Amino acid sequence: MKSPALFKQIPGSICAPLGFKCAAVFCDIKKLGTGKGSEKGCKDDLALIVSDVPAAVAGMFTTNQVCAAPVKVSRQCSAGKLARAIVVNSGNANAATGQQGLRDARAMARMTAEVVAEVSERRTQKRSAVGDRRSRIRASDVLVCSTGRIGVPMPMKNVERGIRACAAKIERSNTNAREVAEAILTTDTCRKEIAIEIKIGRSTVRIGGICKGAGMIHPGMATMLAFITTDAGIGSVALKRALKIAVRQSFNRITVDGDMSTNDSVIALANGLAANQELVTGHRSQVTFQSRAGSRGLSPDQQFQSALNFVCLELAKQIVRDGEGTSRVVALRVCGARNDREAEIAARAIASSSLVRASWCGGDPNWGRILCALGYSKAKFDQALVDVGYAPTRSRKIVFAFRRGRPTNVALKKLARITSEPEFDLHVDLHAGRGEFVIYAADLTEDYVAFNKGDVTDPATLGG
Repeated sequence: MKSPALFKQIPGSICAPLGFKCAAVFCDIKKLGTGKGSEKGCKDDLALIVSDVPAAVAGMFTTNQVCAAPVKVSRQCSAGKLARAIVVNSGNANAATGQQGLRDARAMARMTAEVVAEVSERRTQKRSAVGDRRSRIRASDVLVCSTGRIGVPMPMKNVERGIRACAAKIERSNTNAREVAEAILTTDTCRKEIAIEIKIGRSTVRIGGICKGAGMIHPGMATMLAFITTDAGIGSVALKRALKIAVRQSFNRITVDGDMSTNDSVIALANGLAANQELVTGHRSQVTFQSRAGSRGLSPDQQFQSALNFVCLELAKQIVRDGEGTSRVVALRVCGARNDREAEIAARAIASSSLVRASWCGGDPNWGRILCALGYSKAKFDQALVDVGYAPTRSRKIVFAFRRGRPTNVALKKLARITSEPEFDLHVDLHAGRGEFVIYAADLTEDYVAFNKGDVTDPATLGG
């Protein structure tokens, strides 16, 4: 008899957990017909995500020294214990906009707090204790996120109009969740969403998530926004610890083009409406459990951490698959390093190599370029011991192109059959210790260059 599944995937993304509502509207934040992604026309470009009750909050943000105004506002909010809402727009990053940008980000939080409170109070016919909790919301309870063009002032009249229209539409529905997942996109070609449920003790806990990201994707997070909701009962300190672990194993292990953005944000809200025993998670296990993994022997904290890890990793992989111009996604697995840090150094050097990524585009199992990238990394190893091999995704059968410092006699056609697939695994064993690291990387294509090079005859494609 199989052990019970740890969790299962369900519909609804950010509205799957109890007590979360959302909505999206179009308010023309970016002038139509200008810049990358403008071909999407009148797509929704502003959204709200709201918890019925105060929720524990956690956030992780870009480490770029040039960070956008919304990042500064949200970083301050997420440092606290509780939050109620997220306001997010696409089409304008509100980055490199000086003090006015900061005033605009704060105004977005203030507007959201006022309007959501008004709508909540109108909807509450009886002033009960729960009703009072739902009506109270302050600007400091609102996180702000923006994505889009850099260096352009926010069109605040449009933003205010959008926030008011959006607040009137907030509902807990799969349709609204899909619309919000669409509204946050810029150069993405598809929405990215997931939801799961897990039994913790006698309670059913749900975790939902959406994200956006396609270009400027690199470890240390990416030009990405990710929003995670859960009805789990978990304190703020524990949620912050759990999110840090999950992000370290997911959003900080992807790369599309080696560029880090100014607006990267991953935000989690946990409102406790599942009524489970409060979690104190923060386990440092590096294992990311899949949806069919057994729950036997895991503590409630480990179950939640594993589920959160899974949600974050699945969203992160969706970003790489939808990378600008991406034709192949490679799971690069380095093992046998002296320690985990050196395994990470080696993996990042390979994944960031333009020559390696260009060879992936052509389906070329070019182990020479991989060895070269290893050689200029700071990882210490003996080249006479290195193995390089390829495997189909999720296959344990590795076909080695290079072993113990020498090329193998495996036919190039056999290797190319693996590397010509849309996704494959690349295994590198340094035989120097027990350190290991996994990173998910995209190839470098002509389409990526064409999409990002700009056109001097079209000013809308130039600048930020």
